[in-house]
Amino acid sequence: MGTDFDHDRYSPERVEVEIPPPKPLLTAVKSSMKETFFPDDPFRAFKNQPASKKAVMGLQYFFTILDWAPRYKLIYLKSDIIAGITISSLAVPQGISYASLGGVPPIVGIYGSFVPPLVYAILGSSRDIAIGPVAVASLLLNSILSEEVSPTQDPKLYFQMALTACLFSGILQAGLGFLRLGFVVDLLSHATILGFMGGAATTVILQQLKGLLGIKHFTQKTDVISVLTSVFNHFHEWEWEPAAMGFGFLLILFLTKFISKKRPSLFWVSALAPLFCVVVGSLLVFLTHADEHNIKVIGPLKKGMNPVTVSDIGKIFKSRHLAVSAKAGLISGIIGLAEGVAVGRSFATVKNYHIDGNKEMIAFGMMNIIGSCVSCFLSAGPFSRTAVNFNAGCKTQVSNIVMAIMMLLTLLFLTPLFQHTPLVVLSSIIVMAMFGLMDIPAIIHLWKIDKIDCMICMGAYLGVIFGSVEIGLSIAVVVSLLRLILFITRPRTLNLGKIPNTSVYRSVDQYPTANNIPGVLILQIDSPIYFANSNYLRERISRWIFEEEDRIKTSGETSLQYLILDISTVGGIDTSGISMLEEVKRNLDRRNLKLVLANPRSEVIKKLDNAKFIETVGLEWMFVTVEDAVEACKFQLQSTKHNPGEENAKTPEDNV
Repeated sequence: MGTDFDHDRYSPERVEVEIPPPKPLLTAVKSSMKETFFPDDPFRAFKNQPASKKAVMGLQYFFTILDWAPRYKLIYLKSDIIAGITISSLAVPQGISYASLGGVPPIVGIYGSFVPPLVYAILGSSRDIAIGPVAVASLLLNSILSEEVSPTQDPKLYFQMALTACLFSGILQAGLGFLRLGFVVDLLSHATILGFMGGAATTVILQQLKGLLGIKHFTQKTDVISVLTSVFNHFHEWEWEPAAMGFGFLLILFLTKFISKKRPSLFWVSALAPLFCVVVGSLLVFLTHADEHNIKVIGPLKKGMNPVTVSDIGKIFKSRHLAVSAKAGLISGIIGLAEGVAVGRSFATVKNYHIDGNKEMIAFGMMNIIGSCVSCFLSAGPFSRTAVNFNAGCKTQVSNIVMAIMMLLTLLFLTPLFQHTPLVVLSSIIVMAMFGLMDIPAIIHLWKIDKIDCMICMGAYLGVIFGSVEIGLSIAVVVSLLRLILFITRPRTLNLGKIPNTSVYRSVDQYPTANNIPGVLILQIDSPIYFANSNYLRERISRWIFEEEDRIKTSGETSLQYLILDISTVGGIDTSGISMLEEVKRNLDRRNLKLVLANPRSEVIKKLDNAKFIETVGLEWMFVTVEDAVEACKFQLQSTKHNPGEENAKTPEDNV
């Protein structure tokens, strides 16, 4: 078979494949950096602006309050005040509950709803997120830190470690935002987070059996077997008083949740239910002296604003507990960030506005850095509180400011009212909140769409409930990364055929009516070609050729003469990929087959040109479309039939 091809005889109007001109090194690096770290081009508004305007816009970019506050309309104020007061009613009982879940003093939960929301209102871009402590991050902190220091035996040291962990969470979150590395969080897939959250929720619910049943001696482990074993081994410690009160309030919370779901306009019923339970429970304890009859209470809460805790963090930096605190902070920081950004984006989508993920990371990071210095542990954007804020009709970040003001008033004047709050009520509130994190319909949806995603989800879930929170998270991340590596190292290659009565070429698996072209094998590579997948692609291409030749022998069709590689979906290639193509070309030459390339992308053809691979293949055998490539091959086959002497004779050795 001849390799020279006269394109003028074939198609005078053929569009030639062009090699783009080389860019200067600095320009190429700048372009690559922009695509990697600034895909949304956040500074496009700065172009062609005077220096003074750029300075103002720069401040508005980092301090979003300078952007939205001047445009704030008074008609929004009523809605924001109502929303702020509504989430305040949820923030107090929820904050106290999550603080106890995290092993820190109850008052810290209220601190976390005062300073962090103010910082977020200044820096954050979501109009709907309601800031405060989050259950899963609290559980993570407790599970990691309690292995080093017991929150009951040495509460002061434990609290100092929790503050240090919060600082590290903030540094990580802000660092990811400033360095535009938000894609790191994307390594936690939706399925991973769904399974992890469900497992953590199950673990938290089981741990609340200690408070609901009044058990005094309880395991420090979090796996389901240890917890249930501890519950039934201490059957003799079960008390009917906390059980009756706890399950009674749990029933109230379930009923109010049911009412709000049936009648969305009554969202405030479920929003106010936790505060109602706290008030009623406190009154019952105060009037009946139930604290003398197996009902444990919170006890006195410290009045006043958040105390400064910079010195407490400094003590941990000088101790041997720094590594554990950093580990707890980094892990819980990633989880809190992933949850908060996901919640913000979901509600922004409903209201049809955009939030900047990197801005959100900076806002979350700064509020946790500042919060750690004023007695706050990790805060984020809990879904339950944000949903209440959204349903209450919030318009802007002012709702967070209103909540912060309400929390300040609570800290200054109302904290003594909560000293009679039963711990069992907090357990009921936590259980109710955790049921909201267990999204069974979403798991069923995963199973219907993607079985592997569902397996990742269940792997994370089972890892948490049968191992620990850390084990579950590790399993989820490892499985997600393995799947990602599998996608990279095992890309799809498709056999293309022509759809009848069109010039379109598509996968013969997807379109069974698509016809193969006699003498031509058309393959599409569906990913970039890198060192990680080049060997696989070489072997897969060889297998396609073997299978096609076997099919031809069976059917008696025209022998295989051409291999067309459609590389329109190959976005990039490295030196290993080029070496793979060179080896494929040599193997084809030995088999007396011709390699043809269709629609190479700009970056790919530049590298192929620099590597002199285009000279090896011949620019005349590179085409803009698969249709052009097929027509050229068909033309050459027809020419060969009319001039049989031009075809090179194949020897048996060529097929080895």
